[in-house]
Amino acid sequence: MIGFLRGKLVYKAPPFLILDVQGVGYELEAPMTTFYDLPALNEDIKLHTHLVVREDAHSLFGFSTLADRALFRTLIKVSGVGPKLALTILSGQSAEEFHRCIHDNDTVALVRLPGVGKKTAERLVIEMRDRLPDLGESSPANINSGSTMPAIGNPKQEAISALCSLGYKPLDANKMVQNMSVEGKSCEDIIRLALQGALK
Repeated sequence: MIGFLRGKLVYKAPPFLILDVQGVGYELEAPMTTFYDLPALNEDIKLHTHLVVREDAHSLFGFSTLADRALFRTLIKVSGVGPKLALTILSGQSAEEFHRCIHDNDTVALVRLPGVGKKTAERLVIEMRDRLPDLGESSPANINSGSTMPAIGNPKQEAISALCSLGYKPLDANKMVQNMSVEGKSCEDIIRLALQGALK
């Protein structure tokens, strides 16, 4: 198991990034909570990782904090929740917000996330409630201590592509950013604002 990677960030286009570790380029998928904290390209970073092995693919996921990785690992143990949906949940809510939803039985807030229906939200509340204390044992760590990746274009198009990768339909993703003032904003800023608007 690869516990973490420390290297140079050479590519980022949500949800994908590439880390150059001593000449080897590791392709990872990461939630938006991690992308919000990424440094500029060619800067050194450390990411905590989780490897998912399937018959048809080996997928590596990266997280800026141990808490996010712990939550991801717990989420994918829930029936019906795979890595992609787990990334979507982590992208739409912080670990603290998710904990609140589970603690308060707030299925309404969970259903606002793409791919989370009423039954899935109820299952998350039931199955995650007893597992949440385990997540608290992982303290946050500072980020600086075969998939087809989207091409880098303008931030607005990158944001739409990223939202689609997170489970939003193309029409909905377009609507989320269509009327937004994006001048001077990075792709990550646009996605953050779009997700905040969608979850209100």
